[in-house]
Amino acid sequence: MTTQTRPFEAEVAQVLHLVTHSLYSHKEIFLRELISNASDACDKLRFQSLSEPDLLAGQPELRIDVSFDRDARTVTITDTGIGMSRDEVIANIGSIASSGTRRFLEALEGGQKADARLIGQFGVGFYSAFVVADQVTVLTRQAGAEPEAGIQWQSDGRGEYTIADAVVAERGTTVILHLKADEDEFLDAWKLRSLIGKYSDHIAFPIRMPKQAMESEDGDNNPADAAIEWEVVNDASALWAKPKSEISDEDYQNFYKSLGHDFNDAAAWSHNRVEGNQSFTTLLYIPSQPPFDLMMGGRDERKGLKLYIKRVFVMDAAEELLPNYLRFVRGVVDSDDLPLNVSREILQHNRQLERIKGACVKRVLDLIEKLSRDEPEKFAAFLKAFGNTLKEGIVEDHGNRERIAKLLRFASTQGEADAQTISLDDYIGRMAGDQTTIWYITADGYKAAAGSPQLEAFRAKNIEVLLMFDRIDEWMLGHLNEYAGKPLKNVAKGELPLEEAEKQQQEQATQAAAPLLEKLKSLLGERVADVRVSARLTDSPSCLALSDHEMAPHLARLLREAGQAVPDSKPTLEINPQHALLKKIEGERDEARAGDLAAVLLEQAEIAAGAPLADPAAFVQRMNRLLVD
Repeated sequence: MTTQTRPFEAEVAQVLHLVTHSLYSHKEIFLRELISNASDACDKLRFQSLSEPDLLAGQPELRIDVSFDRDARTVTITDTGIGMSRDEVIANIGSIASSGTRRFLEALEGGQKADARLIGQFGVGFYSAFVVADQVTVLTRQAGAEPEAGIQWQSDGRGEYTIADAVVAERGTTVILHLKADEDEFLDAWKLRSLIGKYSDHIAFPIRMPKQAMESEDGDNNPADAAIEWEVVNDASALWAKPKSEISDEDYQNFYKSLGHDFNDAAAWSHNRVEGNQSFTTLLYIPSQPPFDLMMGGRDERKGLKLYIKRVFVMDAAEELLPNYLRFVRGVVDSDDLPLNVSREILQHNRQLERIKGACVKRVLDLIEKLSRDEPEKFAAFLKAFGNTLKEGIVEDHGNRERIAKLLRFASTQGEADAQTISLDDYIGRMAGDQTTIWYITADGYKAAAGSPQLEAFRAKNIEVLLMFDRIDEWMLGHLNEYAGKPLKNVAKGELPLEEAEKQQQEQATQAAAPLLEKLKSLLGERVADVRVSARLTDSPSCLALSDHEMAPHLARLLREAGQAVPDSKPTLEINPQHALLKKIEGERDEARAGDLAAVLLEQAEIAAGAPLADPAAFVQRMNRLLVD
């Protein structure tokens, strides 16, 4: 017998400290997480046994047993799944096997409520055992190994664990929880059974409890007793395989909560069976709130759908089944036609999968459209949670671009302050008869967009402008050139379309301001590409004008802050010659003071456009000189 005492890795030790000292609500989640792990172990063995049937020798049944011993104060969860080797025990329990532990810590340190229900969302559900136990023992034997190759793992969760060789009679894993003194509620058969029904009823393997414990709370409930008769206490069938008429809304919601490690109800779901040349079933859910793994991981931390083939679990996060912009969707796909030896490489080049993926995308967009029509409050909550993620589809999914665009909502110059409730269809419905363009402006916040000087001419003409201030908007709009046959155009970019009379007025104003334009070009020198009279301004003295394909200053700033290379460009300054500040510059004879005024004119325009000042200290000094003169 070889016994070792080993320390947990630092981050696991942090998690255990939080679990034992901070996680106080929803303690019952430990049972869901341990049963979920047991189910995964059975799934893996069932899949592996397709090519290695000898792994099931002597124990063909895949099951999960839950029992308790009131005298010993233990709760035991046993599975006949794939089991673990010594190295796997160390990797899966004693060290950080994925970024899940780190993200869990970041979530709590970022101000999230210290709640046990968070733990399962980061792939570290085993540690929830220490919410209710002051010692945990794991006995495990890998499928195909001899009884003498078993492993015993034990820890009190205080920084280290012991691992030893052990004789384990059957393959699989047993987790024994030695309950804390104040956790007597879990030494109750009906309590455990109700939790199994609440969280794990639709686990596709039988979950058993000793029958005598169900009938009497007075008898011995030691599962080692050969006389014990076991009773299946869960439904033990794949929910998605049942007819929809046999599934209640509560069933759907309970399955979602188990599937997504979520305590909240799903906002909507879609359950469909496709028959024909290719047959498959999909059960897809839209969460009501962003999953923590989506919030913490972003685009690089993907969570795909669970893939089954003829009810056999194959892949936990099949990213190929949905595009990246729908990564918030949770659910199951069960195909009758894909090969059971499917791999990620095969999935990437499989025509059958493209059909399944197309069906999944259609179902999800159908769900979102139904929310927008029938449940506006839920739809508003959905957009708040996932609107920016959905916008990525404008770039990624050309075939559904217009359908996605129809679902988006924006603020506008004619809407409620800061309320993103205006659809592109709403905008088009309010357009004047001669208007052919959907006008918008992008900025780094609502106030910056609503207060932009580039809007002044549009307000004067009562033309509605969409205000787009999410960071993704500028990137998205580079790929959304038109909607419903109407072009989208940024009010700050390019030349504004003018009627003939307006063109003549513009030409006259430019001619009249020629000396002022030359003076400003001389004063500003290399800081600007050009200075011209603006058709956009009615009240403000100046603004920046961009070319049609030039990046907005606020986006360029964000990319530079993120370490991205952004091409340098000089701004074009547009001026309002009728403004008092321009009159003052025009009449200023002191060269230094005129230079200060011209520089402040440019820097005001840069600030309003969200561009960083090249020299903030110099700007402050100039402002101070002008204020005291």
